[in-house]
Amino acid sequence: MRRYQQYVTGETGIATYDTLGPLDGVRKWRPLPAGHSIAPAALAKARDYAASGNSSAFMVWHKGALVEQDYFGDTHEDTPIISKSLSKPLAVIAVGRAIVAGKIASLDQPMADFITEWQGTPRAAITIRQVLGMRSGLLPQGAAPNPGDILNRAYLHPYHDRIIIDEYPLVDVPGNRYEYSNANGELVAPLIERATGIPFEQWIAREVLAPIGARGGRIWMNRPDGTPHSGCCALLPAESYLRLGILLVRDGVWEGRRLLPEGFVKAMVTPTEQNPHAGLGVYIGSPYVEWRGPANPQVPFGRSYHSAPYAAADLFLFDGNGNQVVYIVPSHQLVILRTGERPPAKPVWDNAMLPNIVLEAIDGGGQEGSTGK
Repeated sequence: MRRYQQYVTGETGIATYDTLGPLDGVRKWRPLPAGHSIAPAALAKARDYAASGNSSAFMVWHKGALVEQDYFGDTHEDTPIISKSLSKPLAVIAVGRAIVAGKIASLDQPMADFITEWQGTPRAAITIRQVLGMRSGLLPQGAAPNPGDILNRAYLHPYHDRIIIDEYPLVDVPGNRYEYSNANGELVAPLIERATGIPFEQWIAREVLAPIGARGGRIWMNRPDGTPHSGCCALLPAESYLRLGILLVRDGVWEGRRLLPEGFVKAMVTPTEQNPHAGLGVYIGSPYVEWRGPANPQVPFGRSYHSAPYAAADLFLFDGNGNQVVYIVPSHQLVILRTGERPPAKPVWDNAMLPNIVLEAIDGGGQEGSTGK
């Protein structure tokens, strides 16, 4: 109830994460190599746009080197950011690591092999792929003014994992419909813990952050010594999220070591007919839609504005609440990060601006579909 009161009164920030547990990173952190492969004027233009929109960090990595790194306000290179749904692709990557380790057979393995409470019920048909791709058939996200509503208890309850496993309703046939729901992301923590026998936060630390040389931070727990949230709320420095993008732009390989199964990144960026812009924990940039959000394409809430198509057809992105984004462009070996608070309502934040400024510079200042601003 205390957590619910914080949310209804509009309180935000680190105070809302009332129980934090450690999320370790690499023991000896080393900075990414620096480079100068993009025109300074273009980087300055992009940096200024990020600075105008309540950003905490702006970073550009190109062809093996960090070419721009900026922090704003009280944020520094080791400041853990409030990542919100940037944590969802982190959870998907954790599943990929479990497949490499032989703890999970494949993305199409039934969740009920691990969430055994679902065996013999309609939920037994739900696969891991469907959960990661928001096609599980579970109740979609929505407004919940009653503190006892299942949507609130599945997020704020000190046993939120039990609420989701035991009570969260199945409202559609698994695989038939795309519907955004935090419950899907939150199911990854119990999945990993049951598949590996290791707490979710320790699995991330050992199998994801340490191998890519990323700093650690903290993670929101549902209670002391309880279960961490996997659908949100891993408080990591911005550069750690940039490294996750670099891992994916390199097809799951880090410094010659394959961390994700062959074909796993392709599966992450493969949309379905239910939503052409949604993969597994990531969003696909094409085809162009002026207003697009994480929900079912027919749902009008939470959409971001795009003044023009992304200037690279293969762009995909992490997309967290408040326009916190990591743009990933394999064809250009390019990763761009912007974290921070929600940008001002006016002028409207343009989700195509940052990548298109940078892509224009890389491609020589003229590619169809660029913003031209």
